[in-house]
Amino acid sequence: MTDPTPAPAPVPAAPLTEADDKLWASLAHLGGILYILPSLIIYLVLKDRGPKVRTEAKEALNWQITFLGAWIVIWIVVGILSAVITVATASSYSSAIAGAGIIGILGLLPAALWVVNVIFSIIGFVRVNGGGSYRYPFALRLIK
Repeated sequence: MTDPTPAPAPVPAAPLTEADDKLWASLAHLGGILYILPSLIIYLVLKDRGPKVRTEAKEALNWQITFLGAWIVIWIVVGILSAVITVATASSYSSAIAGAGIIGILGLLPAALWVVNVIFSIIGFVRVNGGGSYRYPFALRLIK
């Protein structure tokens, strides 16, 4: 025989204090140094508990999605250009050395993009931690 008493409704999580709201909003930006996961977790877990964390985590997550897309595109372009340069310079030793140098420079593009991500993430952290807000200069606003 089953118990006719319904299960109790889940209790909603308590709203964040103003200090905690600002802290988690700041950490959503700073977490971008570790790529998309920290911003995603903060957004999913805390978005309904504070207005600042909702806004800032959404902004950080949109930037991380944009960064991830750019990262993938850059690696594809670097791979294709590296293959083309390798084939084009395979005819002589001096051409091969020049081609290897160009491929090495192309390999720096993903690292440069990561540095941009770190800089933007730190700027976002500092601005939000100081009580302001931060909007990335260019980001796809996929999460509304």
